[in-house]
Amino acid sequence: MSTSSKGRGMTPRLGNLFRFQWEPAQQCHVLLYPEGMVKLNASAGEILALVDGERSVAQISAELQRKFPDAGDLSADVLEFLEVAREQNWINYVRGN
Repeated sequence: MSTSSKGRGMTPRLGNLFRFQWEPAQQCHVLLYPEGMVKLNASAGEILALVDGERSVAQISAELQRKFPDAGDLSADVLEFLEVAREQNWINYVRGN
């Protein structure tokens, strides 16, 4: 199931093997998993910080738009990143409420 087929109404959550956290030593957000760590850039960290299994893609995009009003429409960028994250198994999608 891809974000392009289901779009903004889908609700992402972190994959079971991953833990999202701020890593002071790296000065960035990271995804920890049994075999290692993924160091995230600032944009990826902002998006994944909102992935909680409750917010839809549309809600995540709207929240980022509120936080960064001068960035323009972020919806396409959020969808693109979440598709990459899904392909990497960092996230999966749950049915919306």
